Amino acid sequence: MRIAGIEDAAEVLEKKLALELSSMTLEEAASFARTFSHFLNLMGIAETHHRVRRIKNTIQLSKSCDDIFSKMIQSGTSPEDLYNAVCEQEIEIVLTAHPTQINRRTLQYKHLRIAHLLEYNDRADLGHEEREMLIEDLRREVTSLWQTDELRRHKPTPVDEARAGLHIVEQSLWKAVPHYLRRVSAALKKHTGRPLPLTCTPIRFGSWMGGDRDGNPNVTAKVTRDVCFLARWMAADLYIREIDSLRFELSMNRCSDELAKFAYEILEAENQYEERHQENGYQTSHRAHAKHSVCNSPALPTQLPAGADMPACTECNDGESQLPILEFPVTDHSDSFESGHNAESSVTLLKSSLSRNSEKYDDGKLDVNVRTINVSTNASSSGSGTGTPSASSTAGFGFSSPRKKTSEFNVGKSIFDKILNPNITQRPDFAPYRIVLGHVREKLITTRRRIEEILEGIPCDYDPSQYYENSAQLLEPLMLCCESMQSCGSDILADGRLADLIRRVSTFGMVLMKLDLRQESGKHSETLDAITEYLDMGTYSEWDEEKKLEFLVTELKGKRPLVPPTIEVSAEVREVLDTFRVAAELGSESLGAYVISMASKASDILAVELLQKDARLAVSGELGRPCPDNTLRVVPLFETVKDLRGAGSVIRKLLSIDWYRNHIIENDNGLQEVMVGYSDSGKDSGRFTAAWELYKAQEDVVAACKEFGIKVTLFHGRGGSIGRGGGPTYLAIQSQPPGSVMGTLRSTEQGEMVQAKFGLAQTAVRQLEIYTTAVLLATLHPPDPPRSMNWREVMEKISEVSQQYYRSIVYENEQFLEYFREVTPEAELGNLNIGSRPTRRKKSSGIGHLRAIPWIFAWTQTRFVLPAWLGIGAGLEAACAKGYKEELQAMYREWPFFQCAIDLIEMVLAKSDLSIAKHYDEVLVSPSRQKLGEELREAFRMTEKYVLLVSGHEKLTENNKSLKRLIESRLPFLNPINMIQVEILRRLRGDVNNQKLRDALLITINGIAAGMRNTG
Repeated sequence: MRIAGIEDAAEVLEKKLALELSSMTLEEAASFARTFSHFLNLMGIAETHHRVRRIKNTIQLSKSCDDIFSKMIQSGTSPEDLYNAVCEQEIEIVLTAHPTQINRRTLQYKHLRIAHLLEYNDRADLGHEEREMLIEDLRREVTSLWQTDELRRHKPTPVDEARAGLHIVEQSLWKAVPHYLRRVSAALKKHTGRPLPLTCTPIRFGSWMGGDRDGNPNVTAKVTRDVCFLARWMAADLYIREIDSLRFELSMNRCSDELAKFAYEILEAENQYEERHQENGYQTSHRAHAKHSVCNSPALPTQLPAGADMPACTECNDGESQLPILEFPVTDHSDSFESGHNAESSVTLLKSSLSRNSEKYDDGKLDVNVRTINVSTNASSSGSGTGTPSASSTAGFGFSSPRKKTSEFNVGKSIFDKILNPNITQRPDFAPYRIVLGHVREKLITTRRRIEEILEGIPCDYDPSQYYENSAQLLEPLMLCCESMQSCGSDILADGRLADLIRRVSTFGMVLMKLDLRQESGKHSETLDAITEYLDMGTYSEWDEEKKLEFLVTELKGKRPLVPPTIEVSAEVREVLDTFRVAAELGSESLGAYVISMASKASDILAVELLQKDARLAVSGELGRPCPDNTLRVVPLFETVKDLRGAGSVIRKLLSIDWYRNHIIENDNGLQEVMVGYSDSGKDSGRFTAAWELYKAQEDVVAACKEFGIKVTLFHGRGGSIGRGGGPTYLAIQSQPPGSVMGTLRSTEQGEMVQAKFGLAQTAVRQLEIYTTAVLLATLHPPDPPRSMNWREVMEKISEVSQQYYRSIVYENEQFLEYFREVTPEAELGNLNIGSRPTRRKKSSGIGHLRAIPWIFAWTQTRFVLPAWLGIGAGLEAACAKGYKEELQAMYREWPFFQCAIDLIEMVLAKSDLSIAKHYDEVLVSPSRQKLGEELREAFRMTEKYVLLVSGHEKLTENNKSLKRLIESRLPFLNPINMIQVEILRRLRGDVNNQKLRDALLITINGIAAGMRNTG
């Protein structure tokens, strides 16, 4: 009614509904809320399915590679420049564990099953009986949803969060990446005449899950180490599955001389082993068994791999996730996903962790006293590089690994086994590809087993030639197979499952997603305080900046360790030092960047460089060899408005230091990475001021690096909501300052946006394409800068007034803090158990120490979304009062950055609801503070007025019809949940220990988050 302009009737009906809800029993209210909450989730699944279906039926999608490549060629970009720009593109999407994913993992998987059933229902060849069975399956899934507890009863640990992130890879990205790369390659070939090289991948993935320790004491050095090995375990397991299918597929016997030679070397090494084994006899010592246990992997698979009878293109179309839900080494929890045990729980192996994925070609059996694992120990090696694997790489078939007393090895083949699986050289069907891939499979199994033993704490001393340490080693035999097929005229076979596997290895490596480490700058200062005080050098944090830099540079140039092995420090300092030790042990093959939050000075970056260098010296001394790989990239994160304004100066100071500049050139290929934070800057000064300061900071950082001849990659710490820098990916990238996106980009994807963008393979492919085309356009056709200095002056005026108004309300109004606590469910959000990180940085009740996520989450629940628009109306009004109305309208038409900012605010205003926000005020806020609520609603109306004035739109969502339809379809279900939440909050605040009321409140929070499609 309100949409139709019938305000009075709508208000009467809302009051009547509120009256009826207030008379409901708690059980009735909870059941009512659950019904609407589930309905909104199901509505979201249906909407996503409809979008995917429309995309499938579109010949040339907007913003697709085919679309953008075509337009760029037509606009004058040469095919050569286009090809090189795509091949040289470096994008990294970093998945984070910020606690904004409201749904339990159990419910997410049920939602995925429903999505796959909807996809299956679209098949035109379904008969009547099949469709009836499908409808029954849907009913079962919905019934299962209804009968499942939707609330997390325990907080997830960091390892739980990391496991959830790895499941995104298995669930969708594993299928999406090859599909996406095929699209890029096909479009490149169409418009430039050349396909994308097989090992070239414009996009990779990173993670903060298990590495982000900023304000989260649950993320320890041990957690980081365990998470890295879990990722390696999962990578090996996924590759084994692919090799199983590939071995079955590649049955050909025609091959190149190089591949034939390599296959015979593998057979020769195997025969040599068998001869030695027969000479020595079977009764050997336990140690000898461990070193020389081998069982052959027959060229012909003895059992079909799962789905071998189906072509690769049909995967993920049967209503299941593409791969079975992976069970791999986990923290020792009673629950698999929602356990609340301490993150430091020792890592063990589930007894049935490989039950679904039993080895199909193995003759040996290994019992590690935790559970039985069927293994194949045909070990081998593959050197680095791209040449043919050497003969020596196949000679060492054994492995050396101490086992528990209960371990047993079945060595050799029985006579019956030999009858079933004769020696490969005795067979008429010599299959070289299967031999080589069997050899790869054995190394992958050894790789996986080695990781299991490391996680179990079993000492292991495998020869490096027996397992894969990096992706180059795995790519070598795969590329050899590919080149062999191409030389034999089997290009179409080479471009199938094998090409997809090569693309996966190039993208995911041996770790799936490299893990970033993040810590707050103050922790590093505390650590250096402890060191300098122990060495009687004074207190580091009390020194001025120049003295700090002199000390740090001197130590960095030195060759001796700084930290004495005997130093005694506090537990917090020890944890920092242990983190750097783990980083030194794992190296840059497993880890990505070391991000310093709250960075503000050049010494903040050099402090991390010194602690990193010192840890590597200590670890290499203990190992008796250099640490693996290079040191981690050190990335300053500028978050507050003050720090953003000084970002360029900090980078100039750093690059003026000879040691640091040379280090960047030698260690990081002359590339400086800088991260900018959207969340804290927005909470600090309001969304508009934050956006403008971020724009200027990026310009200044780019200019600073250019002065010293250093390339720069900007890392965007964007959240899911508009208030934390979220919004459409394409729009966000296209509105960056010119020159800030030069073929490289890093960006976080957080919370519920990870599932929304990458939860389904089809949507993930679309998102990856959008990243590629947006970065390509921003690189070759950068967006326009402000047309004149006058536009910058107007922006400064709007920003200044906007910030003043925002801070006068949020930080300077004495009533605001209490008003915020009364009108929102902020205090109750901590009971949601949606993340391992505390909601506050420090034990303080003020807004300043409240994290940006719960700050925005709380306001989203009331449908007021105050952090995203507060202050903007005042700024625009002041600019119009100065006579800048026409200038603002021209800025909106011609300047992508300004247009993006206004459009995002308009989107927020459209999704807000003043009548619902007013209802929260009337019921929950003390009469003395209700006047503040009315002032804020008036500020909202003023913001709406001036946003429409600048954009030239008559109504909100005028230029976004799909958003308008989405809002209108959800209101009949969303509004009642809000009104139930108000009633439950009213009752709960009079009975704070009532657990049933708390559960009912959490159900409404889930429902509103589903309806708004984002949280924080």
